[in-house]
Amino acid sequence: MPDDTRPRITTTASHWGTYEIETVEGRITGVKPAAEDPDPSAIGQSFRDAVQHEVRVRAPMVREGYLAKGPGHGEGRGREAFVEIGWDEALDLVARELKRVRDRHGNESIFAGSYGWASAGRFHHAQSQLRRFLNLYGGNVYHRNSYSLGAAHVLLPHIAASMFELFETHTPWDVIAEHGQLVVAFGGLALKNAQVNAGGVGRHTAFSSMKRAHAKGVHFVNISPVAEDIPPELEPEWLAAIPNSDTALMMGLAHTLVSEGLHDRGFLARCCVGWERFEPYLTGGVDGVAKSADWAAALCGLPADTIRDLARRMARSRTVVTVAWALQRADHGEQPFWMALTLACMLGQIGLPGGGVGFGYNAVHGIGADFQEVPWASLPQGENPVQRFIPVARIADMLLNPGASYDYDGQRLTYPDIRLVYWVGGNPFHHHQDLNRLVTAWRRPETIIVHEPWWTPVARHADIVLPATTTLERNDLALARQDSTMVAMKRAISPVGAARSEFDIFSGVATRLGFAERFTEGRNEMDWLRHLYDVSRQRASREGVEMPDFDSFWELGRMTLERKGPVKVMFSAFRSDPEKNRLTTPSGKLEIFSERIAGFGYDDCPGHPVWRPAKEWLGAPLAARFPLHLVSNQPRTRLHSQLDPGCTSRASKIRDREPARLHPTEAAARGIADGDVIRVFNDRGACLAGVIVTDTVRPGILQLSTGAWFDPAPPGELGTLERHGNPNVLTRDEGCSKLSQGSVAHSTLVQVERFEGPLPAVRSFEPPPIRRR
Repeated sequence: MPDDTRPRITTTASHWGTYEIETVEGRITGVKPAAEDPDPSAIGQSFRDAVQHEVRVRAPMVREGYLAKGPGHGEGRGREAFVEIGWDEALDLVARELKRVRDRHGNESIFAGSYGWASAGRFHHAQSQLRRFLNLYGGNVYHRNSYSLGAAHVLLPHIAASMFELFETHTPWDVIAEHGQLVVAFGGLALKNAQVNAGGVGRHTAFSSMKRAHAKGVHFVNISPVAEDIPPELEPEWLAAIPNSDTALMMGLAHTLVSEGLHDRGFLARCCVGWERFEPYLTGGVDGVAKSADWAAALCGLPADTIRDLARRMARSRTVVTVAWALQRADHGEQPFWMALTLACMLGQIGLPGGGVGFGYNAVHGIGADFQEVPWASLPQGENPVQRFIPVARIADMLLNPGASYDYDGQRLTYPDIRLVYWVGGNPFHHHQDLNRLVTAWRRPETIIVHEPWWTPVARHADIVLPATTTLERNDLALARQDSTMVAMKRAISPVGAARSEFDIFSGVATRLGFAERFTEGRNEMDWLRHLYDVSRQRASREGVEMPDFDSFWELGRMTLERKGPVKVMFSAFRSDPEKNRLTTPSGKLEIFSERIAGFGYDDCPGHPVWRPAKEWLGAPLAARFPLHLVSNQPRTRLHSQLDPGCTSRASKIRDREPARLHPTEAAARGIADGDVIRVFNDRGACLAGVIVTDTVRPGILQLSTGAWFDPAPPGELGTLERHGNPNVLTRDEGCSKLSQGSVAHSTLVQVERFEGPLPAVRSFEPPPIRRR
């Protein structure tokens, strides 16, 4: 028998990197980044304590009130105790409830949007397993787009290309280093975001590539309220513009280009449509307001001469204009992306090495990386017979307003009447805005079923909770679309408690509903891994990429594919011959004016870029009551809310709360000192946070990252104080426009004050009360 007292090493992959996991006697004793990773993420260290933490769900659970009263009594969600039951009873209950809802109300009453990153791995991807299962059972209402890119996903296919195509074709940093001179980054280029990549990261190269660009003379301009959004090692120029003013600033730059004759009329005529429709708006011929540098200065808080000087430098340099994803999570979120494309078109450098436009450099590691593209196989999900969907950020609207009408991308749609929600691999109490409103909406469905490894907020607000394994408790394959490293993800520990994989859970439910053979196709876990690998190997071979057979790869553990083919330069083929290499837009060209969008007739998103002030920003009347703009950006110590109980995340907290950053002048005006706990509030809610007083944020803002597990006191009640520092008790739950209905999290105003009185304990990492029968 093997000696469990000796350290055992297994390799795994995550969205934030590749790691070697050391275990002794079934316990995780060490986490070591892959030796070939030059800049590994510290997030992986949280595997050490989070995976076997006391807050794991260790057995199937049913909310006490649901067990006593049955479906349709959601008022106890979030505050009631849970009752432990066995797996057979749990699977019987899930199967019986799915059948009841489908038979009475149809498949259109089941919602399985199940949004979230889940875990790396081609097979044990939670949402893929759920969608395969429900598609075989008649389908479900689903979601479109993402919280990260709600506006961009809808806008960009109309004016440039799909966001998924753009993900794969961004010009790499190494090309910018060789040919570029200036990178103007609206929203910055935060390395904390480049830690992660959907499906895995073999080697974190973003920082070293950017340092190489800097060493070769590329100058970086950080247009952001947060100085650290470009690393100080790159010696960036920091222009601390007012949040939500980026479109105005871009228009001020564009006006300077036009007024000084610096725009490329040849490129605008050859590769674009609609310049003649936009130029009169820019110069004031339409509304009498010239969008000049002086006009923009009053809106963005930067000197007009600074704007004019930057425009001139952009025109005489090989320039990349890039926009962070965060900019379009705001009122009129389409506008900064559309205007960035327009500004880059005016410079005429799109398709040139080291120039052009970027939609999210460093938003994930793959954007800016040079990787070998392979169309990897994934778990087949089948076809969803149900056609109804919602834009992802409209879940509370859907639950609260069944039958109500709304606009989306040229369509007039109605919300379905959802009776059952099935959620796996994500946490809506992290992603969604105005969590008090979501708590109300979450009470409406008759039944909520959740698979979760931990007692996250979504598990605490469920009726039936099934314990799911983590990455370290099963075998899988890491084959990421935007990375060249392949990893055999080998099980490091036995499942915690009674946890099962999604595949095993759905196989058990499918057995009870009569379609297990169709769901499993007669394969077990390792059979599926071999099948997916073999299909991927065939596809790679067609791309000229050779891979070893499955057994050799599994023994090897990980490998990096050799990069083949020409270096990518985004839109280079289109630039060389716009007629031969037409884009997928209606005109086949880059669209500064979109006839299609104009035809929708939306007052909040007309046919070309426009300046529209946000409902909540520092120029709004509401700023008199709530004078700080909330910047609820991504955290540096976790991916969204994943592994919040882990050591890396918890080490960053101040007196157990999420850290918030405040400028010294704002702190002094309120009697707040570094390390204090503050109350952050507006008319939607209030939370506590630990404050860092720093001049690395501009005056007039509060920076509080997302991802702290929602911890209201008392739980399950509306409007109570959130103890842990979750900014989404403060954000607005509205669509950014009729076009996309994306999130507006970054159009939020707040006030802060020093918290007085006894400090309430954070309970996020303690299990809820559990009864055993």
